[in-house]
Amino acid sequence: MDAPGHETLMATMLSGAAIMDGALLLVAANEPCPQPQTKEHLIALEIVGLKKIIIVQNKIDLVSKEDALKNYKEIKEFTKGTIAENAPIIPISALHNVNIDSLIEAIETMIPTPKQDTEKDPLMYIVRSFDINKPGSEIKNILGGVLGGSIKQGILKIHDKIEIKPGRKIEHKGETKYISIETEIIGIKAGNMSITEAHPGGSIGLLTKLDPSLIKADTLAGNILGLPGKLPQTWNELNIEPHLLEKVVGLKEETKVDPIKKGEPLMLIVNSTATSGAVIELRKNLFHIRLKRPVCADINSKLAISRLIGTRWRLIGYGIIKK
Repeated sequence: MDAPGHETLMATMLSGAAIMDGALLLVAANEPCPQPQTKEHLIALEIVGLKKIIIVQNKIDLVSKEDALKNYKEIKEFTKGTIAENAPIIPISALHNVNIDSLIEAIETMIPTPKQDTEKDPLMYIVRSFDINKPGSEIKNILGGVLGGSIKQGILKIHDKIEIKPGRKIEHKGETKYISIETEIIGIKAGNMSITEAHPGGSIGLLTKLDPSLIKADTLAGNILGLPGKLPQTWNELNIEPHLLEKVVGLKEETKVDPIKKGEPLMLIVNSTATSGAVIELRKNLFHIRLKRPVCADINSKLAISRLIGTRWRLIGYGIIKK
């Protein structure tokens, strides 16, 4: 999956990182290293704990040998003391297909297909949800909604009864609530192939009995899916132990990260879910936040914290969910 490089799209990158086994950190040989977004992405990889990293030094066709070596030294200096300190640096020209074989070899060596736990209860992160019916379809021919994503653990099979949390948004007596959804898997797609069961690794699409109006336009993206009664708790409020960075990431000028304040808005990335909320209480080594959109997560799960600086959300650290 391609993670956007622009710093304002960090929520997309962080939510996508929840289902990744490894990462390619792309650096342009014709630009000084690090660029603000490169620095931000590396810190994000540290936050989500993704340690299998390959650095790709692209656009070597645009620079001299001396400048390519200078850029290589900048990369080494930039990654010193980080999780990417010992990551291989592969020089390539994507435009001219130069050294791509070495990159593929590095991927096969550094990011091998992992052994997944298929004995646990299945858990899938939903990153897409959509309606596949064409406008004007007759009611008798309408197909249920499709859920796209990646299985984190366990196995999902055709005819499995599944639960989706936090679920769908409803308005009740002036209050906004989310209720879980239960449905059945009636088909599984991996690429263009139809399969009978899906294992961890890669992206899949689940054809369900859901009303297409519930899932159109990625309405359920950010939800998690599993067997009924087997999913983590849904939280409308969280206690979070913060671990803040020294400097704000994504800014060209160095800006110190101030402590979290009562009443300030924050954006959180929990698993594959992006949500926001307001800090309503500060405690010793903890803050309590009320969420605009609930999340499902286990105690001690890690999440990314972003603060609104100017008109943009900026990554300022990570947190751990506490009781």
